[in-house]
Parts: sequence; structure tokens; C-alpha cells
Amino acid sequence: MSDVTTDLDLLAGVRVVDLTQFEAGPSCTETLAWLGAEVVKIENPKMGDPGRRLRAGQPDNDPYYFHVFNANKKSITVNLKSDRGLALVKDMLRTADIVVENFAPGAIERLGLGYDVVKALNPGIIYAQVKGFGEGSPYEKNLAFDMIAQACGGTFSVTGEADGPPTRPGISLGDTGTGMLLAITILGALCKKRETGQGRRLEVAMQDAMMHYMRINFATQGLTGKAAQRGGSKVPGINNAPMGLYPCAPGGPNDYVYIMTSRANPDHWDRLLKLMGREDLIGDPRYATPADRVVREAEVDAIIATWTRSRSKQAAMEAVGGVGVPAGAVFDTMELHDEPSFEARGIMQVMQHPVHQPFKMPSWPVRVDGQTARVKPSPTLGQHTDTVLVYWLGLTEADVG
Repeated sequence: MSDVTTDLDLLAGVRVVDLTQFEAGPSCTETLAWLGAEVVKIENPKMGDPGRRLRAGQPDNDPYYFHVFNANKKSITVNLKSDRGLALVKDMLRTADIVVENFAPGAIERLGLGYDVVKALNPGIIYAQVKGFGEGSPYEKNLAFDMIAQACGGTFSVTGEADGPPTRPGISLGDTGTGMLLAITILGALCKKRETGQGRRLEVAMQDAMMHYMRINFATQGLTGKAAQRGGSKVPGINNAPMGLYPCAPGGPNDYVYIMTSRANPDHWDRLLKLMGREDLIGDPRYATPADRVVREAEVDAIIATWTRSRSKQAAMEAVGGVGVPAGAVFDTMELHDEPSFEARGIMQVMQHPVHQPFKMPSWPVRVDGQTARVKPSPTLGQHTDTVLVYWLGLTEADVG
């Protein structure tokens, strides 16, 4: 593992005050930590980030949610509602490059750490915020979590079967997807700051971020003149067959392979027919063109499914991909967890935590000079309070105590 992972230093020397919780904000700051920034998470002394899911007076029985969004960070505990605690954080902000927050609307201002206050302390700081809904939105005061952002941002509306209700996508795109957009923008602001010394105020609304990820759906609306539709495993607006999920052996809940032929390559259909031993259908006028196959899509799907049902999804993917036709098996989380090539490449890594058992988790997926960022353990609550305050602010241990 040591030759495929490293402590990335792309943001070495960059200080980040992390006032985030749950997922959208922590996803952003974790990215900065993976890239080498020193990210110090400010947590309340009693329970910390609600994402820790700590239970008062009881041991933590669900640490994994916190681990996957807070690797490589430091944690200090400060009571922001006390004068001394607020003063300590303000002193940290004076020396920081970046601060990120995703509290409920109005909460950061009530704490006394709104943008105008922080800018006065440090005019060069990059002040980054995640909100549920944008300033000027009729819903700007509303609370939002991932599911709310996705519902209001359109992703529910295009997910699910064509004749069924809207469906929540299985990934937390509303939270992590928003965090990634903010992290990218922070990096741009940081590059400009190094040139000009100028700070920036960055704001991203989760609803707005979801609309960014809906660009293809808006393109489809532009083409059809009506709202983008749900299509199940099909892609609405692309009239092509075969395209979709096909059942595989032995028939488990995720034993499917996705096969998609391209309208730009008419050879895909003939290649599939040869692979499946159905050369008798090559040139058959009923299936000659993509338009012909769409008209007879149920028949086309049945032809493909007859072949896939006798093979595992891995075998089907390998065979179809081997003849130059796009195909993808539906892998579940355990299959991805157990696939050794991910760990060999550093894409999945085992977090060795001082309190909890070793936990394999996805790392930062972008390789830098052939290596991925090394995953370090998420911090225990307040683990770095003394050391951070001593060397960030020059306090003595007696001052901290």
C-alpha cells in the first residue's frame, strides 16, 4: 500500500477553520485535508459534530458515518457560546486561509461569526458557506438535508420507472455533490488569493448545486420542449435499443448487467448478435436500424435477456465489453469493498483508528503522480485541542488548561 498512497502536500501550509457538520460541509473540508491542508474542526465540547452520532453517557456505536467525512482532520473542542471560546476561534480565524460553515440559516451570524465580522478580522480569508437554498430564494430560510436538496433540485423527478412515482437516488449527491463544487471553487479562490492577497465570500446552495448536476436533463427539455421524464434504466430522450438492465445468473437482487449500444456505431448490434449466437438476426429488417429496434424494444430486450440470464453479471460484462460494446455489471457495496484492485490502487483504504476497529473506506479518487492521498483516522472529539491552540495561537499549555 505504501507505494500507491502518500501524504499529499498540494495544500501544505494552508490553514482551514472547519465549522461544518453532517456531510455537505465536511465533504468539502475533507477534500482540502486530503490535498494536504491543515483542517481543524471546531466542535462543541459535549457531543461534537452531530454527525458523530454520539449518545450522552453511552459508547459510540455508529462511528462510520463520521469517519468517511472527517478523515485526515484535527478536532478541537470550543464552546462558541462562551466569550472565551468565541475569542479563541476569532484568534484562529485571524491566522487562517479558509473558513467553511454549513449551519442552519442565520446561525453563524447569531454566533457572532458572520462574514462581515470575520472579514474585519482577516480581510484575506476565504469565507465559504453551504446553505440549503440560495439567497433570494423563496425558501432561503428553510432547513435542508440531502433528500430535500435532491427533491427540490430535480433529481427525484428524473429517477424511477416511467410509470412510477419519483424516487430518491441511492447516493447522497445533494450533500457530497454540493461539497465538491464548493471545494473546487475554494481552490480557485485560493489560487487568486496567492496572486492578489484578496479574500472571497463563497456561497453554494444545495438546491442550486443539484441543478448543476441536472444539465443533461435540461438539455433534454430543450430538445423536447417538455419536462425531462423518468425512464427507469433507460435514458429518456435517447431513442436507441438495446439499452438498459438485463438479468443475470443466479438471479440475486443486484444480478444485472447494463448494456448500451451507441447510435453512433451501428456495428454494436451486429457484434452483440454474433456474441449471443444469433447471427440469424443480422440484417433482419425488423431490427436493422436503431429506430426499428426501438419500435420492437420489448423483443430486443427479450433477445438480450435470454442470453444474459445464463451468465453471471461479471461474465456478461466481460464478454460484451470484450467485443467492444459498453457494458457494466451492477456491483453492490460489499462487492466493491471486497474487490482487491481498489485497495491495491489506493482507491479504497483501511482507516486505522485509535478507538474503533479498522474500517475500509473510499479515499480521494484523484491520483497525483501515480499515488492517492493517504487516509488518516478521523479525529476523536477534541483530540487536538491543546496542540492546535498552542502552535496556532502561541498559547502556553497553562493558558489552554
